[in-house]
Amino acid sequence: MALKLKPAHRENRRYFFVSSGKEKVEKTILDYLGILGFAKSGYKYVKKSGGKIIGSCTRERLNDVRAALAMAGLKIEKVSGTLKGLSK
Repeated sequence: MALKLKPAHRENRRYFFVSSGKEKVEKTILDYLGILGFAKSGYKYVKKSGGKIIGSCTRERLNDVRAALAMAGLKIEKVSGTLKGLSK
């Protein structure tokens, strides 16, 4: 039986749209933030939606991920605290 975390102990995540490929986004974040920064950002690929990908990262590191993507000329189009919020 897996133990559940209490809500106060869970990471607060933010979901975002990027018009690029999965590998390019991961490589860009890794190049800019390094291995430790990539791990701290908690980046996760969520899914592909109409030529764009949806990724997520921790709330505290969202600005670092934005900066990394901006250095490569990629722009985060929309950010939300829930996946449902991205679809609106």
